[in-house]
Amino acid sequence: MSRRTKVRLPTASAIEDAWQRQATAAAIKKIRAVVSGGAVNPNTPVGRLSDTEWGWIFSSGLFGWVSERATQATSNGLDAEKNIRDTDLDPDPWDAGAIAAILPELARPEVDWDRPLAKFSRDEMIEVLGHAYTLIAKPIHARDLGENVITRKSPDGTAMAEGEPWDDPLPF
Repeated sequence: MSRRTKVRLPTASAIEDAWQRQATAAAIKKIRAVVSGGAVNPNTPVGRLSDTEWGWIFSSGLFGWVSERATQATSNGLDAEKNIRDTDLDPDPWDAGAIAAILPELARPEVDWDRPLAKFSRDEMIEVLGHAYTLIAKPIHARDLGENVITRKSPDGTAMAEGEPWDDPLPF
């Protein structure tokens, strides 16, 4: 008599978590390559790194992460743009950036921002939040219309960062 084994498929959340860990590992690998490759002296204390060295560290990690996310999307038939933007962070950095961009315009002088929000009337809250929603919708809409502006296809079909030269040397 044989035993039946139940096969459980991983959840979408578990798959995304594994993909994020894989992208983070790729970013760390690229950062280590910058340090071990001589662009950043491995003996330099963190507090003494120059802005240029921080730039090398940051950009290598970011590019490693983006490259891995684009590879994951392409190999799974997903939209590379959405996969790169999808961080599973809360709040979403793309949304937080849009909100940060509208804060100066939201701080209208006719709104008494010295009062706690709990003291705003229902109508005042509707007006303020409606105005905030209208302002936030503009950059979100622009972002969503800009599909395929983060990456593009290279001649061999792989994803490339927008504006990335095909074979130009690094400018620095």
